[in-house]
Amino acid sequence: MSQQDSELPEDDEAADFGREGDSRLSGRVRRYAKVGSSVGGLAAQVVGARYLGLGFDRGKHSSDLKAALGGLKGPLMKAAQILATIPDALPKEYAEELRQLQSNAPSMGWPFVKRRMRSELGADWEKQFKSFEREAAAAASLGQVHRAVALDGRKLACKLQYPDMLSAVEADLQQLKILFGIYRRYDRAIDPSNIYHELAERLREELDYEREGRHMQLYQDMLRGEKGVHVADLVPELSTRRLLTMTWLEGRPLLDFVKDDVTVQQRNAVAMNMFRCWYVPFYFFGIIHGDPHLGNYTIREDGTVNLLDFGCIRVFPPTFVKGVIDLYFALERDDPELAVEAYRIWGFTNLSKDLLAALNLWAAFLYAPLLEDKPQKIMGDNGSLYGAKVAGEVHKELRRLGGVTPPREFVLMDRAAVGLGSVFMHLDAEINWHQMFHDLIRDFDVKDLEKRQAKVLKARDLPLPK
Repeated sequence: MSQQDSELPEDDEAADFGREGDSRLSGRVRRYAKVGSSVGGLAAQVVGARYLGLGFDRGKHSSDLKAALGGLKGPLMKAAQILATIPDALPKEYAEELRQLQSNAPSMGWPFVKRRMRSELGADWEKQFKSFEREAAAAASLGQVHRAVALDGRKLACKLQYPDMLSAVEADLQQLKILFGIYRRYDRAIDPSNIYHELAERLREELDYEREGRHMQLYQDMLRGEKGVHVADLVPELSTRRLLTMTWLEGRPLLDFVKDDVTVQQRNAVAMNMFRCWYVPFYFFGIIHGDPHLGNYTIREDGTVNLLDFGCIRVFPPTFVKGVIDLYFALERDDPELAVEAYRIWGFTNLSKDLLAALNLWAAFLYAPLLEDKPQKIMGDNGSLYGAKVAGEVHKELRRLGGVTPPREFVLMDRAAVGLGSVFMHLDAEINWHQMFHDLIRDFDVKDLEKRQAKVLKARDLPLPK
């Protein structure tokens, strides 16, 4: 046994995760216990305040919630990040605290960093950098980022995966499966089985930083002609399956940008860059960045966008993209037969007239900004809670009809649309979404997309969609 193998944990936080690569029952049991004690205790406070009339400090509770979820890392923390992205989904005290998880989650200490860097790059790892900062510049759900300087002087970002993340992900997925099962017993509006399988596959992929590095290069290829978007350069000689090293991109969080006295033209420019950042890859290559929460991009001083974190990338069959466009034209022309064909391409089955009407209600909400040829805010004249109202109506109707099973491909498309909608709401952008959309789809041809997709994926040694 080597000295490294026999070395005892140097701090409590590293020991709490267990030994490297441990996905055994013991690691998962620790995870369940920590989830129960951290989140369960906070939930008890909420229940006590609501039903027993006990005193409750919402500001303190939101800080405690941030600390608990940040300490847990992993998928539960990602759920908090998504909730914090959607305006009015949470009280403002909660949203502000959870928003900080997107770039300021509690980080692991220097003893952990030294061990992990040594295991990834060898005992002489520090000699492979001109400098490496001890304090994490950012900490997120699956890993934390450290600033460094390469031997050639380039500024770097080193993303280091937390220990025992396989156990954390598998434990959280098991709990998610249980929660979905409980949900189905009392609410049959939506069968979440495909949602679970899609999220499980994407989360497991996010643990592979070598794959994420290829995703980063893929996005460089797809966005090469977009002057308003920046993607970091991969540094492969300093990257492994659990360490991702790239060039550092300077920028500010979106909410810091909008707090400044920026003009409507500046806000609109950022919105247009964000729109093309997400949808040029989708409509030209059938590929989407499935995680548009506020920590996965920053804004430069000139209004251009840094796109970050390429763990959650979804590649769609070219016909799925055609279905997205067909559904737009079905709504525009009030063509129910074309709508049925679009949903069939997506993977929906057994579409009755009433079920089609319910699905079209949600589709009309998502496509609404694209259907009118005029400058407007993303929600038009509706308030920020309008989406929740529409979702409630759709949910009620689906429940009456016996429910629906959303196809796997639908999950991240819907998440991206809602997440980006929240970004445009934060920006208070007012632009002609219709024209921007038509600029992307004007020359659409499914066969051309198929060829482009195959070419870019092959160049980066990534698989074709199943």
